[in-house]
Amino acid sequence: MPASSTVRRSLIAAATLPLLFGALAACGYGSSSDKSDADKAAPAANGKKLSADSVKIGYFPNLTHATALVGVQEGLFQKELGGTAVKTATFNAGPSEIEALNAGSIDIGWIGPSPAINGYTKSKGQSLRIIGGSASGGVKLVVNPSKVTSLDGLKGKKIATPQLGNTQDVAFLNWIADKGWKVDAQSGKGDVDVVRTDNKITPDAFKSGSIDGAWVPEPTASKLVAEGGKVLLDESDLWPDKQFVITNIIVSQKFLKEHPDVVEAVLRGSVKTNEWIVTHPDQAKASANAALKNLSGKALPADILDPAWKSIKILDDPLAASLQAQADHAAKSGLLKKPDLAGIYDLDPLNKVLKSLGRPQVGDAGLGVK
Repeated sequence: MPASSTVRRSLIAAATLPLLFGALAACGYGSSSDKSDADKAAPAANGKKLSADSVKIGYFPNLTHATALVGVQEGLFQKELGGTAVKTATFNAGPSEIEALNAGSIDIGWIGPSPAINGYTKSKGQSLRIIGGSASGGVKLVVNPSKVTSLDGLKGKKIATPQLGNTQDVAFLNWIADKGWKVDAQSGKGDVDVVRTDNKITPDAFKSGSIDGAWVPEPTASKLVAEGGKVLLDESDLWPDKQFVITNIIVSQKFLKEHPDVVEAVLRGSVKTNEWIVTHPDQAKASANAALKNLSGKALPADILDPAWKSIKILDDPLAASLQAQADHAAKSGLLKKPDLAGIYDLDPLNKVLKSLGRPQVGDAGLGVK
């Protein structure tokens, strides 16, 4: 995973929540540094301004943040916000986005589960709420088929994950434990060698033969396939209904309290963007890739874009039960103490939007604000 300048490279091997999740990066790809795009959007002509002059939205130049990429690119958020201007900033690491939210540099963000858990627990439940879902899936185990031909064949091999304690690292450690194999969570040594490798260099490590495979998100997984790798397992197959959260929508609790109408408008834009993505997949894919090119200077080639896009499911449901399960897996692996996630969700604004559009409401798995 690309790391911003705010993320320390050295991780202290301690099984405590602040140290573990504080070093986590969400699954971002694209530009090498955080980028502000605050002046790009303009409020709709003659549009009615809501309770705030503007709303500052943060997200990653990454396909798993397709809702934000497409919603901004196509002006769908701005349409719902009327005279309230959309301002944007992009990030390459979860911790820097959480820092921006805490500092008021952004109000709402698209982010992965681990940084959301971290931001909530480190602030003792005071900094953020998860107010919606955005994407599921898009994580695969890709191997060198000349070295690994079956899941049992992973024993004794070197398999990369993006970072110590990140969402994919925890998932792989949990899968290893379920196989009955032993791995030291901190060092990665054991029946399988778990090699923590930045996603931007994983394809080169795979090509050189220094790793035998990787448990990684898109588009890294498709990049490995383009280098001759074979998908041995799609993580979606391990989850109920083949769904698990990979991207949430979070909001500053202060902004939510002061500007509920703006939050509702952004969520309405998110829901309508997701509907457009699902009903116009080819146009949406092209829009997301155009946004990536604008943000990072480079679009994804078709042999990587097409399979990566296909494996990511866009949805409104935050899949709250899977967030709790991911936290439980991290605790089970010994990487952290089990966090208290009670109150991390406030889905009332999203459910209000869904109800107004005649859609089914979504649940918080008992983790909602009281």
